[in-house]
Order: sequence, then structure tokens, then C-alpha cells
Amino acid sequence: MTIIEKILAAHSGKEKVFPGDILDVKIDVRLARDFGGANVVKNLNANGLKVEDASKTFFTFDCNPTGSDQNYAANQHLCRQYARDNQIGLYDINTGIGTHLAIDMGLAAPGDTVVSTDSHANILGAIGAFGQGMGDRDIAAAWARGAVWYKVPESVKITLTGKRPEGVYAKDIVLNLLRKFGANSLLGFSVELVGVEIEKMNLSDRITISSMATEMGAIAILIPPSEDIIHYCEMHSGKKPTPVFADADANYTNAFEMKLDDFLPSISMPGKPHDVVPIEQVKGLKIDSVFIGSCTNGRIEDMRAVANILRKHKVAPGVVMKIVPSTDEVWNECLSEGLIDIFKRAGAMVSNAGCAGCAAGQVGQNGPGEVTVSTGNRNFAGKQGKGEVYLASPATAAASAVSGYITTASQIAEKPLEFTSNGKKEAQKQVVSEIENQKPTVLVGKVWIIEQDDIDTDMIFHNQHLAITNIDEMGQHTFGNLNGWKDYAKKSEPGDIVITGKNFGAGSSRQQAVDCFKSLGNLAILAESFGAIYERNAINAGFPLLTYKSLHELELINRDAIRIDLESGQVTNLRNGKTVQVNQFYDIQMLIYQKGDLLKL
Repeated sequence: MTIIEKILAAHSGKEKVFPGDILDVKIDVRLARDFGGANVVKNLNANGLKVEDASKTFFTFDCNPTGSDQNYAANQHLCRQYARDNQIGLYDINTGIGTHLAIDMGLAAPGDTVVSTDSHANILGAIGAFGQGMGDRDIAAAWARGAVWYKVPESVKITLTGKRPEGVYAKDIVLNLLRKFGANSLLGFSVELVGVEIEKMNLSDRITISSMATEMGAIAILIPPSEDIIHYCEMHSGKKPTPVFADADANYTNAFEMKLDDFLPSISMPGKPHDVVPIEQVKGLKIDSVFIGSCTNGRIEDMRAVANILRKHKVAPGVVMKIVPSTDEVWNECLSEGLIDIFKRAGAMVSNAGCAGCAAGQVGQNGPGEVTVSTGNRNFAGKQGKGEVYLASPATAAASAVSGYITTASQIAEKPLEFTSNGKKEAQKQVVSEIENQKPTVLVGKVWIIEQDDIDTDMIFHNQHLAITNIDEMGQHTFGNLNGWKDYAKKSEPGDIVITGKNFGAGSSRQQAVDCFKSLGNLAILAESFGAIYERNAINAGFPLLTYKSLHELELINRDAIRIDLESGQVTNLRNGKTVQVNQFYDIQMLIYQKGDLLKL
């Protein structure tokens, strides 16, 4: 078996599992964040459910660690009260990013299973554990039952050969992988990443790579733990881990070999993490700001890489540099090592630990027209503000901050590029209501055809609205950040059906991106494929999703009426009578659909 198959088998009482098997998987660590935690509590209370094992259950407040938003403050306080009443562990706004705490506080170890309302819970792949981001229903079920249903994914193996070139950092490695595989060619797969250079990697580098599995559409990037990683986990958990490794005869759907020697310092273009180019292609582009942090690059090693550059340089005039460590422990290490003094003397702003701009709850957001180099894992339009966000390594970001334009650590400007007095930039390159309770198995509705792949959750339901917990208020924001469809909520009618392309729902674990369609009374979504977390969220909310290979034979146009048979998978265009076959509901999906909610099973 592969790594993920072994972990899932061990946690479901099976000797052997196969891709496609649906299991009841025991969850070792169950986390909920500040924006999702309130909904988890509401789901539990509404269904009269109790926490199965408080010792394995935790809140982590990392989205809005400053408590700067009234809705977040209210949600956080609700969670605090629930934690007190139920003896649940709580890592409050002064502690940092929950997935990092799961590793550093010894909550999780190699071979464990972890779920969180954080879509980047697959960071746990850095220690050879299975982490999965899930929506609030899933997490509520995990808290109440200690287990969740899960479909065993297919596995892919990627072997990196050769030697890592000078100036190529872990972030560059994962960006090069994104450039090759894009946002959906590994959709739904569990990836095992191996190679001599991978084996040498420290925990920080492993976290950087594993954290961007979500942006590749993968379930996880699992890295076999080295002796150093196993020792680290043992020291922090106080128990001897049982690491899991793939069998020599494990069966992979596909295997790839890539030469590290060919990897280049790289950067993601604004709007799409997978739109990766060599830095040389955009070198010289004048910037306004730099963000250092996020769950991808907020470790002490990242901070040291930035400090090494800022020791001899100051942030370029007019450039704003924001630094946010991933955890309070990292923040304190920065303090004791003198890094914060280096940051401040160079002209950077340092904030308390947390997710920062990625969650719109802290420093890191940018304004219209602002050009930012960020070490985050996402640069979806509107995700980190209204401006343009480029994704790069901490070294590249720091070098760009002191140069005033995009560049690498080996090519820092002798004299920073400054803004002209009229405010123009030099060397600027042009860069481009709940569905009714009845649950029919045949649905009839009019279609909206959105011919676009990789529609992410920020396009569907922007993160500035995440504090909304009332489903009746969600519909008005549907597709509010999707160009060409921002008026969808006004023109959509109850009973409508959305048809779209590949990887619909990529990105965050936010349940609102599903519930907004329910709020509008939409009946279903058909897509070539869905983001893994999004698919689970919809199924667990009883909202119909179906995948198709081709709908060309239907000759559909916008506002055609179609009939969908959920049991047989037949879809018919009622205008011309043409019919095609799509993937019908599988048993657990139909069961939850009929009950209306995972928590009513």
C-alpha cells in the first residue's frame, strides 16, 4: 500500500484498502479555527451533539489574531465559552497558526490523522501525517463521533533527482511543481514526494512544500519522515511516533521523475498560484509592498533568510514590508535572536503571529493597484486585497523589498529603485434559502453555463464575508469576486443549476462557498471536477454535485432547462431531448442528500 492507504487502513480497522473505498476513519486530532469554529459549535448545539473526546479536540484562533473585527470577536468568544464548558483545548489569538501548532505542540505525529477547518491542514504531510481541511459539518461530525467518512484517493509518486541549484529555495521547488502540474492535473490525488534532496530537507522546507498541495488540487503532499523529523515529533509530543512508509510494491496511478537541476528561482503571477514563471521574466517590476509570513513561509528559518538580507540593507523608500511569524514560538525566537531588531531597523513592520493577509484578519492586505510580493500560498484575485500579488520565496521577497522591484537574493540592487515624484512607477512592466426539505432524485432547472476552470472559493464567496454565519445572508455574495459573474446573485432564480469546468471550488475550506448556492435556492452544480474539500462540503450539506466528462452532445445554451436523474446519472436537455451520462450519486452521497445533512445521519 501507499502511505495514505496505510494510514487510512490503520485508522479504519482494515488490513487492506483500495482507491475508491469509502471508510469510516478515526481522527486523532480535531481542530476548528476562529471563523469555522463558531459554525462547528452551532452545528453541534443544533443537533444535540456532544464532543466525543475533548483531549483530541482543539480550537485555534489564527484567522483574526488581533480580534479587530466585531464578527470574529463574537465568534471567538462563543468558542471560548464552549471550550470552557466542555474542557476543550484552546490556542487563543496569541499562539499562531493552528496547523503549525499541531506539529510544534506535539498534538500530531507521523502516521496520525488530523482534520481542521483550515484548507491547508495537509501541511501535516510534512511529517508524514494525513491532514485534511474540511467544512464545519465535517468537523462537527469528527468532534461528535471521533471519525468521518472518507474515500481513499489514488496515489501519485513524484521523485526529484539531482542536486538543488544554488538560489533555489523550497518555495521555488513547489512553484516549479505547480508550473508542471497546474491546478488540476493532480486533482484528488495523494502525492508522495521523494528523493535524496527531499530526504535532507528540514521541517520548514517540508512545510513549505506540503502546504501548497491545495493549490495543486491534491489531497496532500506526503513526505516520508526522516530521522530528524521523527526525533522532532518525539521530542515535542513526548511519545514515540510510528512513522508510515509506502511498501516497495505499492501501486501508484502514475509516477513522475523530475530533475532538480532544471528548477529555477520562480514566481507566481497575480491571480493564479499555478501561473508560474522564472523570476527573470518579471525582474525589474516596481513593487509597492512585501509580505513575509503565512502557513507556507512563516517559520524561523524563513525569518532568518529575510534577516540575512535586511542586516545589510534597508527597505526601499516607499515600499511597505510586513512580517508575520507563523507562531508565537517563532516570534519569540525572532526576539531572542535579535531578528526583530534587524527587521525594525531595516524599516519593516512586525505583527503578532497568525495567518495575516491570507485571512483578511491582520496585516498583509493590499489596495487597488498595489503590487505585492508575498510568501503566501494563494494569490487569487481579491484574496489578499484589491491589488496584484506575486508569490515567491522569503529570500526573493526580501531582496525585492530592499531593491524596490522584483529580483532575487543574488541580484539585489546597489541602489534601490524609487518612486518618481509624480507617483508613477519606473521600470514598470505591463502585467497582464435553503433548498426545500423535499429531496427528489430527479431535478429540473434552468442552467447557467460558466465556461471557466479553477474557479476558487474566493471567487465564489469572498473571504471578506467569512464572518457571516446566517445562510440567508450568504446568497447575495455568490460569485461576487468572479469577473463576468459578479451580478449572479441578482439574476439567479430558485431552481437554477450551474454548469462549469474543471476544479470548481479550489482553495479554502469555507462552507459558505457551498451554502451561498443553497441560499439562492440553486439545485445543483455540474463540473468536470471539484476541489476535494469543496466536494466534501457540498455532499455533507446535502447539496447535489455531479461530475461529467463531456456535455457537448446536449448542445446547451444558457437558460436551457435540463433534467438530472441523480440515481442514474442521466442528464437531458429538455429543449432538444438530447441525453448524456454523467457520474451518478454514490451511496454515501445519496444517503446524506436524503437526510439533508451529514449531522442527521
